[in-house]
Amino acid sequence: METKDLYKVLGVDKGASQDEIRHAYRRLARKYHPDANREDPKAEERFKEVQHAYEILSNPQKRREYDEGPRAFFGAGAPPGAGGGRVDANFSDLSDLFGNFGDIFGGAGRGQPQSARGEDVTVSVNLKFKDALEGVTTRIAAPVERVCERCSGTGAAQGTARRMCPECSGRGIRSRDQGFFAFSEPCRRCGGEGTIVEVPCAGCAGNGRLRKNRQVTVKIPAGAKDGMKIRVPGRGSAGRKGGPAGDLYVVTQVAEHPLFERSGDDFLVDVPVSFVEAALGAEIEAPRPGGGTVKLRLPAGTQDGKRFKVRGAGAPRARRNGEPGDLVVRVGVVVPKKLTRREREILEALAEERNEDVREGLLRAAGEAEV
Repeated sequence: METKDLYKVLGVDKGASQDEIRHAYRRLARKYHPDANREDPKAEERFKEVQHAYEILSNPQKRREYDEGPRAFFGAGAPPGAGGGRVDANFSDLSDLFGNFGDIFGGAGRGQPQSARGEDVTVSVNLKFKDALEGVTTRIAAPVERVCERCSGTGAAQGTARRMCPECSGRGIRSRDQGFFAFSEPCRRCGGEGTIVEVPCAGCAGNGRLRKNRQVTVKIPAGAKDGMKIRVPGRGSAGRKGGPAGDLYVVTQVAEHPLFERSGDDFLVDVPVSFVEAALGAEIEAPRPGGGTVKLRLPAGTQDGKRFKVRGAGAPRARRNGEPGDLVVRVGVVVPKKLTRREREILEALAEERNEDVREGLLRAAGEAEV
């Protein structure tokens, strides 16, 4: 390792201050710690390099000798780049660093059980079309982990208490030798908590928590969509060792409507119109999602499938302020299946009067494409 530039190993300049060196070491030690990189075999070697570089550069005398060159650092007669044997690393001043590895060790390393936030819980709620559109307040049963009332979350049976772990003497961590260095890891006996339960609570089997259904009141906003996720803070599972509770997420499942098709905040509805209404133009009524109708003016010559937009007649915006969505009316021209003699005479007269070929352009285009 001595052949490498120790400043480059830590990613600092040669004139870096001791604070800069310390901060760089802490950042890299967290990044390459073996317990945080169990699937990366190169991380441990990189971690050793970082520790070695810090052991030299954090010591003013060793750093000064290192800066003067190999002969001053390794002793007279040592060839450039040669190793100086085993380095007696003194990490007694790094206790605050390993205290920052709590997120890697699951809270171990401080000698006391660390609190942990409870898990988030996700449940679904079935909503009628109208309830989702107008908004509704409902109660749901959420399966969450709650603190065991028998043991108050300790996991120990009544009349007993947790005791210090005999394997780690309450520290929650144990040292593991790896040749040149020794690494700290969570104690397997107590799971890094520093204490163990000898007589488990009969109510929770030593877990300290029980899974129960919690009745939670949830307000569904007007205009809720299918698959919308609503967060209810602090209504998830209870935290461990006094930690905060997790959150509850409610996912909406909205029933489909037989007439309206939703797209974002807009609704689409198909409205049939007669041949005469489409040809001459007419004022029609269309149903709206929230009930009632809206009036719509069709211009003369309206074609089948034509869409008309009614502003503000769609769904309320559940997530932000502003205008509600729109109602899109798609007209479908209805051709009568049967005609009276009089109707047939009128249509035949109309056809003779117009004498038009509506497919002329189509056939001409097809012929040109074949050339």
